[in-house]
Amino acid sequence: MTTAVREQLAKAEHSAVHLEMRDSYMLDDPEFVAWQQGKRLDPTDRGSWWRPWLDVVTEATGRGVAMRRLRVVSEPVTDYIRYEYDVTFPNVAAGEEVRWLPRSRTGDLLLPGLDGWVMDGRVVILHHFTGEGQWAEARMEVREDAVLAARYLAAYEEAWERAVPHAEYRPL
Repeated sequence: MTTAVREQLAKAEHSAVHLEMRDSYMLDDPEFVAWQQGKRLDPTDRGSWWRPWLDVVTEATGRGVAMRRLRVVSEPVTDYIRYEYDVTFPNVAAGEEVRWLPRSRTGDLLLPGLDGWVMDGRVVILHHFTGEGQWAEARMEVREDAVLAARYLAAYEEAWERAVPHAEYRPL
């Protein structure tokens, strides 16, 4: 399935940053449900966890696009965040840099109201979710707006600097 993110990532030349700030997404996702029932990814069996999104990441990072994902999380973390933590190693293996920022460390930060991406400092993709973490009707909104991108990136970079790298983060 082609999405705005995949389309813009295919065009990205230098950078792609992703900000995630919800404590749960798509609680009916079959992979999350399977994880709740005990399914765990085997890091030694790459074929069991490699998926099409990781091909997209590998292609982008292979041509020099720096991909970073920042997750702002409440602690103690929700089951969904624990699931995300457990399934992040494939993203890292594909070339994404991932950091975790406990929400308790954000009191003096001004963060955007919506999750989203910024590609090459000029294209912003805003994600629209319902209160239950499902996609809202609008889903994704693409804006080619350098001013908005600069504002989003300024907030992102400040949060990124105080976030914990994936390899060092331990969810509470």
